[in-house]
Amino acid sequence: MNRRTFAKKTITGLSLFAIPACSYSRIVGANERVNFAVAGLNGRGQAHVGAIAASKNASTIALCDVDSRVFARVQKSMQENGLSKAETYKDVRKLLENKDIDALAIATPDHWHAPMAIMAMNAGKDVYLEKPCCHNPQEGEWLMLVQKRTGSVLAIGNQQRSAPTSIKAMQEIREGIIGEVYNGKAWYTNTRGSIGQGKETPVPDWLDWELWQGPAPRKAYKDNWVHYNWHWFWHWGTGEINNNGLHEMDICRWALGVDIPTKVTSSGGRYHFKDDWEFYDTQIASFEFEGGKMLSWEGISCNNLPKFGRGRGATIHGTKGTILLDRNAYILYDLKGEVIREEKEKSLSATTDIKGIGALDVYHLQNFLDAIREGAELASNIEEAHKSTLMCHLGNMAQASGKTLQIDTNSGKVMNSPKAMALWGREYEKGWKPNIF
Repeated sequence: MNRRTFAKKTITGLSLFAIPACSYSRIVGANERVNFAVAGLNGRGQAHVGAIAASKNASTIALCDVDSRVFARVQKSMQENGLSKAETYKDVRKLLENKDIDALAIATPDHWHAPMAIMAMNAGKDVYLEKPCCHNPQEGEWLMLVQKRTGSVLAIGNQQRSAPTSIKAMQEIREGIIGEVYNGKAWYTNTRGSIGQGKETPVPDWLDWELWQGPAPRKAYKDNWVHYNWHWFWHWGTGEINNNGLHEMDICRWALGVDIPTKVTSSGGRYHFKDDWEFYDTQIASFEFEGGKMLSWEGISCNNLPKFGRGRGATIHGTKGTILLDRNAYILYDLKGEVIREEKEKSLSATTDIKGIGALDVYHLQNFLDAIREGAELASNIEEAHKSTLMCHLGNMAQASGKTLQIDTNSGKVMNSPKAMALWGREYEKGWKPNIF
């Protein structure tokens, strides 16, 4: 009960415990405890700690962050709710030397995602990696290579793939409930404020700026980057399309049954505020696929007019009807737009806040644990996650290059724009390039 109380406090106002207790009896080795470390505790890492606490025979035994202030807050919550005190680390390289750690949950800034996951797999750990799985397409390729070489379980945090209503919708789409599917439309809206004009200032005494930068080439510290606004800078982040668009675009691609697009276009810019934000607060990206299918994503980060009463979601269009999906519901429409059926998740998940905590975290983590213990199929493996993440990268590459991109469907690489292909990989700080061999 203490573990469950902790998770409820971590995930305020959301009921997480809809996983049937009987499911554990079907897990081979369900009594085998999995010891976790969680890296990155100022955002999504809090959802990871809560989901681990809500899972049977799983414990958080180590915490890792470059912000020294965060440990006391997380440790206090854990201890108040009967959980054992976790060992703390500033440097993930030291953490990975701990042989008692079985799995690493990663919720760091994007530029750390793939390098840290590669380090962990090389150290013999299984990895639960938040989306996007990579800062650039080359890192996605590297993740696949290292996972195959090491045999580590690598789950990617596209949590909606574990939503019962979304799983049911996919089954019914395959059975033809809306006929032949041909179009997916995804959206995200919010009211983000201005990030202003950053100033170079001394590094705060609570922050290890060297380790925060890690694999990225060094920059002098500015006061509007840490802890969230790094999302909007190419050096560390991947923009709103990868920060939030990825979830619904992944669902659209899953529903359409497509892999790598043949053509990518994008339009948009930083329109709402004039500040340091380098990516796009307004973007419409479109993707065409073989077989006469397409999907599009519309992101409006600073002007929140919901669609279908939702700040985020996706519609899947077919020859006999439409399905609307979000993290919490599935709605089936006929060709006239009349609702035929609506099904809601038994336990809810947040949608447009900066942590996104909810029931899907527990479902998705349980799938990761099942994969570790009994070899269950991952809801979001690296091969599938890379395809969806690549789509988002290609959207940004099309926007940055100002061209309609023609894509090689075997490699995913751009065939008609050297400017776009310059964004395929990145430079690394000396000594920090991931070891893929």
